[in-house]
Amino acid sequence: MNSSSDRSGEVRGEAKRAAARAGDHPVVEWGARLGYGASGVLHLLLAYLTAQIALGGGGQQEASQSGALATLAEKSFGQVLLWVLAVGFTLLALWQLTEIVTRHEASDKAKAGGKLVVYSALAWTAFTFASGGSTSSDQQTKEFTATLMEAPGGRVLVGLVGVAIIGIAAYHVHKGWRERFLGDLQEHPGRWVVIAARVGYIGKGIALAAVGILFVTAAIQQRAGKAAGLDGGLRSMRDLPAGTVVLLAIALGLAAYGVYSFARARYARI
Repeated sequence: MNSSSDRSGEVRGEAKRAAARAGDHPVVEWGARLGYGASGVLHLLLAYLTAQIALGGGGQQEASQSGALATLAEKSFGQVLLWVLAVGFTLLALWQLTEIVTRHEASDKAKAGGKLVVYSALAWTAFTFASGGSTSSDQQTKEFTATLMEAPGGRVLVGLVGVAIIGIAAYHVHKGWRERFLGDLQEHPGRWVVIAARVGYIGKGIALAAVGILFVTAAIQQRAGKAAGLDGGLRSMRDLPAGTVVLLAIALGLAAYGVYSFARARYARI
């Protein structure tokens, strides 16, 4: 028993050391910083599409990750930049994988796991558009919700997804307001970056909250079509009192988050 446990411990230790070496590799570190830069481009495009919805001109592209990448694909330089984004998101996802292995706290592992899923999905979407294909984040969300709704206890599961998204939204607002993002950086980036990060995290949190509310509404009304991704959440806010103002504020927040992402590419603790 002891011999078996010792061997198992040695294997886990070697796996952690290998993951740590991979995470510290210059290519992975450079790639992770490229990934944060890619996130900056993505959020600036999302800000543009959100502003278009606010001003009544957002009918062609979704204000979502896929919509932002589709907008980029239409530009003359778009295909090249899409490949750069795809590589950046892939390497950023790889770095998150090494974080899962090397981190000791369960909460840190969970955060890294969530980011691994997000960046992997972004990498796949970017590769899809770079290869000449297309996809719809909003449609995928509706299909996922419909499938979930048909499962045993589906309404509860959809509602829990909504509550989880609202929780993530609240975390973003809290992280921005209390400047907790400074812990992600290796040095203080300067006051202008801090201001951009605060505005960005809060704006992104509000946008995510709208998505979470749509999921909860879909669960209550038992209508999968009510659930939608970021695009649906933003469009649902347009007809609210002062909806245009709120959407423009969210667009400003997403743009600010994009600016912060560029700064994070330089200052991130990797």
